[in-house]
Amino acid sequence: MLWRLIVISRLKKMAGTNTINLSEYFLGGLGACGACLFTNPLEVVKTRMQLQGELRLRGSYSRHYRNVFHAFFTIGKVDGLRALQKGLIPGLWYQLFMNGVRLGTYQTLVNFGMTKNSEGEVSLPKSVAAGAFSGCVGAVFGSPFYLIKTHLQALADQSIAVGHQHQHSGMIQAFRGIISREGVRGLWRGATGAMARVSVGSAAQLSTFSKCKDIVEQLQIFSPGSILIPLVASMVGGVAVVCCMTPFDVISTRLYNQGVDAKGRGLYYSGVADCFWKILNKEGPFGFYKGWSASWFRLAPHTVLSLVCWDQLRALHRSYKT
Repeated sequence: MLWRLIVISRLKKMAGTNTINLSEYFLGGLGACGACLFTNPLEVVKTRMQLQGELRLRGSYSRHYRNVFHAFFTIGKVDGLRALQKGLIPGLWYQLFMNGVRLGTYQTLVNFGMTKNSEGEVSLPKSVAAGAFSGCVGAVFGSPFYLIKTHLQALADQSIAVGHQHQHSGMIQAFRGIISREGVRGLWRGATGAMARVSVGSAAQLSTFSKCKDIVEQLQIFSPGSILIPLVASMVGGVAVVCCMTPFDVISTRLYNQGVDAKGRGLYYSGVADCFWKILNKEGPFGFYKGWSASWFRLAPHTVLSLVCWDQLRALHRSYKT
């Protein structure tokens, strides 16, 4: 088979100069966990705002959370300050698994030269494709933790509750409850929405980060190895993520948080397409950008912190090896 010979030849060629380094996966996840410690309260706020007024016309429901700042104040006042860190434990596990696999896979593709053109420069189309593929794989691995994180973050006092309220007491109890009611497959309910969400976000984030970092290095604005290089690149990446990913983020949150019937089927949505049309018909185009301000306040610093931490951890790892 000619195609097999071509693939084997390509793999041997790549293996001759590069290896799949498992440390890339661990460092990627560790960097994202560091960012999660600071940005999880914004994730709680974003989740509540995205669920507010679910499938209801604008103006036909009580707005418990008027904006990101009011949401912070309301959650802290009614649920207590500790509620702003709800879902932190599954959130950290999610970052370790999802971003560990996502960033590790992406960096592996970079190491194999699969994001560069024939002239050795970073190719934007190839970086987008590599970012989307890496994000899709990472979303599958992290989906169970994102599911539980969403359930815990949405759980609130009845006076400010939005969306379906899953009565979990913690991450372990949530795992046990979901498996007992829906089986192991229940842990991946809503994964299709997450795959679309992370694929789009990852493609936007990593491609812009790689391309901007390459441009900044070529311009020689900062000294080689300066932390300002990945900082500037990641700030641009954060803006790109917010613009591209927010609609998919809303869909993903809705799919994860919806209740299920006795057969484990969603009470509101049957899948990504069904969720999209129902939001569009019931809430209008702006329904896809609910919680946009919270998404920006959360995604921009999270992107900056995770990518800078990841880049610096990789630099430390390289210096340690030498």
